[in-house]
Amino acid sequence: MKDLVLTLIGPDRPGLVERVAETVAAGGGNWLESRMAHLAGQFAGILRVEVPANKADALVAAIRSLGDTGLRLIIEPTVPPETAQLGRAVALELVGQDRPGIMKEVSQLLAAKGVNVEELSTDRSSAPMSGEPLFSAKARVRVPNNLSVAELRGALEQLAADLMVEMHVAE
Repeated sequence: MKDLVLTLIGPDRPGLVERVAETVAAGGGNWLESRMAHLAGQFAGILRVEVPANKADALVAAIRSLGDTGLRLIIEPTVPPETAQLGRAVALELVGQDRPGIMKEVSQLLAAKGVNVEELSTDRSSAPMSGEPLFSAKARVRVPNNLSVAELRGALEQLAADLMVEMHVAE
């Protein structure tokens, strides 16, 4: 078996996911996991499929043909990890008044501590009472074994105070 990671982006329209799913299935592929969203009129997604090695080239060609529908595609084979995932998975949640630079500050702190962001979802909405713009983020991160969750929590709480946002860390 061969694993492929596909990245897709293009104008959103009904039936787009169905077309991708049909192409994967017709090529003998198995849809394993994905993250997809509508963002500002665009469809954006990342998808992992597995396919028998003898069908991989044909499936890649079929997926590339979706480019004729206006999708831009990147297709990459997965690379087996050199080592097992090390560290602990931790969930982060952040909410606060929106302003430029929040994600820069948070991601900078995480990178400096050697924390890997495995999944991230952000949004901007209106506060219920005031209507002010609120920024929210949810992330799943991997904390390296040489960093305690308590130390990470402390650093994030200090940053949250500086940014004037609420941040929660959960194992």
